Amino acid sequence: MATRLKSISDQPTFDLKANFEAMRFLPRFYREVKNTNRALFFANMLGRAFSALTPVATLWVGKMIIDEIILQVNAPVKDLYQLWWLVGIELAILVVSDIINRLINLSDGLLGDQYSIDSSVLLINKTSEVELSQLEDSEFYDKLERARQQTTGRVGLLSNMLGQVQDLFALVTLIAGLIYFEPWLILLVVISIIPSFLNEIKFSNTSYSLSKSWTPERRELDYLRYIGANDKTAKELKLFGLANFIATRFKELSVKYYLENKKLSISRSQWGAFYNLIGTLSYYAAYVLIIYRVVSGNITIGDLTFLSGSFNKLKSRLEATFIRFTRISESALNLRDYFEFVDLKPNIDLQFEERPLPTAITQGFTFDDVKFSYPGSDTDVLKGVSFELKAGEKMAFVGENGAGKTTLIKLILRFYEPTSGRILLDGVDIRHFNKASYQTFFGVIFQDFVKYELSIRDNIAVGKIDERENDGRIISAAESSLASEVVSEVKDGL
Repeated sequence: MATRLKSISDQPTFDLKANFEAMRFLPRFYREVKNTNRALFFANMLGRAFSALTPVATLWVGKMIIDEIILQVNAPVKDLYQLWWLVGIELAILVVSDIINRLINLSDGLLGDQYSIDSSVLLINKTSEVELSQLEDSEFYDKLERARQQTTGRVGLLSNMLGQVQDLFALVTLIAGLIYFEPWLILLVVISIIPSFLNEIKFSNTSYSLSKSWTPERRELDYLRYIGANDKTAKELKLFGLANFIATRFKELSVKYYLENKKLSISRSQWGAFYNLIGTLSYYAAYVLIIYRVVSGNITIGDLTFLSGSFNKLKSRLEATFIRFTRISESALNLRDYFEFVDLKPNIDLQFEERPLPTAITQGFTFDDVKFSYPGSDTDVLKGVSFELKAGEKMAFVGENGAGKTTLIKLILRFYEPTSGRILLDGVDIRHFNKASYQTFFGVIFQDFVKYELSIRDNIAVGKIDERENDGRIISAAESSLASEVVSEVKDGL
């Protein structure tokens, strides 16, 4: 299996526009999550609103406790009633906040799991709608693979998005507190955060580019991992001595991807350390300013604890907000692959007025000067093919590999449409029939048929799954195909 190995140098390293363009899918994601379970969603948002107020509330109560302690130390008569009340309030805030945060985490997981189920079902149904010609196109299949991967990663994106809303509430309250005491601290916070934010944006885009470009190789890795450790392939691997070949191929491909990812990770860490140094220096500049204000007598010791705590929390919250933003933007790039796939519209040829399917085939099929070439190819697989397959007639197509035998069946089943010419069923061009209804009209066993790891009942019913619970038809089909002998030998029957 020949594969062109990618290099990170082939990919764009920074595209801020692409990140922000991908953000347009987030409101849609937000609405879909909300519609998954509205009650749980709004309960989650209410809990986050309360949790967003706890940092500034805790700091403010802490400031009042410090000021009260200093007041009582210097007072000739001690009155600790107010102090104990403040301690009790702080304790209550922390206990309630912990409970609410646990409920938030629980609801995040439940919402994420429910949305993952809904999106996976949508993806399965959507895949059944797209044309076989699209699924057999490698670039399109890579898009499908990325879309399929995104259905399992929605819990993290959901938590990040809802956490971002919560942190924005918290940031507003912390900023208001700093502006009230010392507005210059806001500027120092911005200086300490912006470089790290731009660094994260840059590398999140590069990480996505690497992951996207390696989609075919990752599919090959999954396939090699599957056939290398599977009971269905074990016989061939042992017989042909393929284990070492599979393991070597897997290791070569894995190591190349590891080295590319390693290069990216090291660069990201180096720049991150540099920008973090800027943030640390800005933080201590703010700390010096706060200490100077206390020594000058402009603010109290309680104010000092509030300001230093608020600045520290604001800095850490902003860092978390910006880092989470880059993760969201990276996820939005992946989310784009998912939504672009589910938004694909099936090809409908409006020039063919829909007609009802015949209840039974009376005449048969007619190929009328059919010509066909696969999309993107100039080579005709079929050229000027004309013949009749009459109702009740048995016909075999004989020819070399690539002669077009399977292609004929694909055309009959409307997996592809003829480049020119017509295929008629009982004298009607098959393009007049509803495609989904037409395709389920036939029972077909392909050369590379699928063995479904399902129950015997399900395997017998796959040809007409709507009759799955019809025991009469299931048993009749089992007897006709000699599968009844297998059914009688297994413990649970069908």
